[in-house]
Amino acid sequence: MSYCDLANALPDNTDNPNKHYHDHEYGFPVSDDRILFERLVLEINQAGLSWTLMLKKRPAFQAAYRGFDIAAVAAFDDTDRARLLADAGIIRNRLKINAAIHNAQQIIALQREYGSFKNWLDAHHPRSKDEWVKLFKKQFKFMGGEIVGEFLMSTGYLAGAHDASCPVAEKIRAQLK
Repeated sequence: MSYCDLANALPDNTDNPNKHYHDHEYGFPVSDDRILFERLVLEINQAGLSWTLMLKKRPAFQAAYRGFDIAAVAAFDDTDRARLLADAGIIRNRLKINAAIHNAQQIIALQREYGSFKNWLDAHHPRSKDEWVKLFKKQFKFMGGEIVGEFLMSTGYLAGAHDASCPVAEKIRAQLK
């Protein structure tokens, strides 16, 4: 069953967070660096776990990572690391926490050079998934093919987020015109 099949089978009034995410976020182009950073952090934390869990923990991640304020996260210190490791609302994995902080610092550097994280992505678009993975591994921590691929599909940089017959795919195509 595809993600589209799963989400489209859910009733409109469901409390399953996949329905809203699929219908309003997944695969839609993102221009806000904060949202791009949020997606990157969530994708890193999803590794080895379910996306549903990430969506359910999303409010806790937003609070723990200061609303995904990139500059704030880039400035996190050992006290913040300890706070995050003690926060049962998020994924308490030292490697993932350290990657989020390091990646925020990298995004700050990209913003200085390119004006925004989005501009950096746009400057390298289009690329194949393999080319993107190589680029991300040079720039960021905790990057693998699945994390990079899902991040890029979720933000509109790689095709494949939705089945061609999915009604949301048409909404995204209309936005790109």
